[in-house]
Amino acid sequence: MKRRLALSLILLLLLAGCATTNKVTNTNGIDKLQADGEKVYVGFALDTLKESRWYRDKENVENKVKELGGNIKTLAANGNQDVQIEQVKLLINEGIDILIIVPSDSKTASKAVQLAHDAGVKVIAYDRLIMDAPLDYYISFDNEKVGEMQAQITLDQVSEGNIAYIGGSKADNNALFFREGAMNVLQPLIDSGDIKLVYDKYTENWSKEIAEKNLRVFLNNNNISIDGIIAANDTLAGAAVNVIGQNTDIPISGQDAELSAIHRILAGTQTGTVYKPIDTLANQAATLAMDIANGNTISTETTTNNGSKDVPSILLEPVRINRNNIEETIIESGHFTKEEVYQ
Repeated sequence: MKRRLALSLILLLLLAGCATTNKVTNTNGIDKLQADGEKVYVGFALDTLKESRWYRDKENVENKVKELGGNIKTLAANGNQDVQIEQVKLLINEGIDILIIVPSDSKTASKAVQLAHDAGVKVIAYDRLIMDAPLDYYISFDNEKVGEMQAQITLDQVSEGNIAYIGGSKADNNALFFREGAMNVLQPLIDSGDIKLVYDKYTENWSKEIAEKNLRVFLNNNNISIDGIIAANDTLAGAAVNVIGQNTDIPISGQDAELSAIHRILAGTQTGTVYKPIDTLANQAATLAMDIANGNTISTETTTNNGSKDVPSILLEPVRINRNNIEETIIESGHFTKEEVYQ
């Protein structure tokens, strides 16, 4: 009996020693559990999955990483910056070779960069810039140009009067870029007196409910009319539609080309949106991550200053959308099917 038990223990130890699906490595004092150590392991830390667009980012990044021969784990922080930091720690401890992150907070996420660098892991900021950190790479769209397009969509319909600007989360650096771009278009008209910016407010967590409440309170407390609205994304444009009402000719712009926004554009309650081809962004981010992890030479055409350094950047071109070009942009690109658009 004792001999059988001893043989069983020896067999178990041999099997454990031969296992190759998991291996423990140590980098800078951090024990890492890494699945399938022969493959590049990508960590993808998302801010949230509350908006539909982020599901598309998740799916496309994951599919491209796998297509290129890597493994990937995606975690979403539900908009909580503290949760995101803990998730980054988890990914690092599981042995990721490269981190792609959509920061919940553009400044707090600098801690995520430091944690990753301490473990020898490089960091790509995805769609949102991380501020005041030695960030390795940034991939997004020209978000100042997005803001310019948003403003122009509204101003193409109303060249004078009272304009409301519904900003995104101030903790998201993109919201600052969007507003800066919008002001590039608005400021000359404000200076000339043609336009008055009567409402200009950021929205905590990009919350539709908060945006609705803020706009309702403003309208209830001020005897003032609004002639045009620029919303920092389609969720906030939807909030504006809910407040202003369906039967109105007030132009409203957004961005992200969410399906609900496409339906509003066709219905005439939202004037336009800005489409950022997510498939292109996701595919390029995944390819960049795999190239970095595999030690390939990386070339970028521009940089973005984040307060700490000029970060090597890939900035893609956004596209203006109105009811006349939905088929040639949204449908032909595969962003949504014809059935989804016209349901």
